[in-house]
Amino acid sequence: AVKANQMNIVNFASATDGAKAQGFTIAGNRVLGVYRNDFARRMLAASVAAGIEAPIRVYLTEGPDKLATLSYRAPSTMFAPYFDDGGEPLKTMAGELDVIFAKIAADATKP
Repeated sequence: AVKANQMNIVNFASATDGAKAQGFTIAGNRVLGVYRNDFARRMLAASVAAGIEAPIRVYLTEGPDKLATLSYRAPSTMFAPYFDDGGEPLKTMAGELDVIFAKIAADATKP
């Protein structure tokens, strides 16, 4: 779903993998950092301070029923504290990312 929406997984972390390496079993989870370089350049041109929010995190968790849940915060929510600094260019970019991330979530969770 990430690739189909022309984005990239730029990093990931998994407490499940870490626990397994130490001999423990916990419910599946993985955090994916999703972004794209052209958005990074636009974001930094608008607000260097906003860079702390990139990449946007997508959280995958396994429930007791073994079904997965996908969670994320809308990019406009993540970047909102920097709108005074980044102005319209940052607001516009965040809105574009909102659409992309909603599509990623919809594509990833469709039956």
